[in-house]
Amino acid sequence: MMSSPVSVLLVDDSLIALTILARMLSTSPDIQVVGKARSGREALELIPRLQPAVICTDLHMPDMDGLEATARIKEQSPGTPVVIITGQESKELLRRAIQAGATGYIPKWSSTEALVEAIKLVKAGGSLIDAKLLAELLQELGTEESTRAPAKEGPLATLSPGERQVLELIASGSTNKEIAQETHRSVGTVKNVVQRIIEKLGVSDRTQAAVLAVRSGLLHD
Repeated sequence: MMSSPVSVLLVDDSLIALTILARMLSTSPDIQVVGKARSGREALELIPRLQPAVICTDLHMPDMDGLEATARIKEQSPGTPVVIITGQESKELLRRAIQAGATGYIPKWSSTEALVEAIKLVKAGGSLIDAKLLAELLQELGTEESTRAPAKEGPLATLSPGERQVLELIASGSTNKEIAQETHRSVGTVKNVVQRIIEKLGVSDRTQAAVLAVRSGLLHD
């Protein structure tokens, strides 16, 4: 049985950039561009009608930059992964993107194959960020959030002890293979547990599940 293509909303103030991205993605039968927005505000208006599975947004836009747009999108549709496509690459930008709710970012000069694979990965709940780098960024975020009292209730309370252990390992920088070795499970089982965690927490991917864990004080229990 063939799976449905991943529906994507593209957001960029440049019509040329939107056209190029749409053409690149149209070469893959696994991707379907369902909409193109010229601003973050327009994207917010289109999301309820189009219900895209993944949103790809530019960073620099006149009315609302990609980081603010990402934060607004995640407020409106927390289960939808957002990928920032940018010509910039820096650890600080990645940290700010994660704080805004993005799964990560990919360079504008990425190949069609890399772009398609990135979209498919985040749709499946994966992360575009190297696990060890994500752990570093989460540690920085945890330091910033350390003045807050840990949240003992909410979505984290729905996790089983085993799921909490897996979430802690994700946030500490472990890959699925490393988690499988640590918990004596198969990699396939770990993938299923991660997906269950994502669903229970109401987030779009493992990156934001880890961010929620840090912000809720799980790693400081």
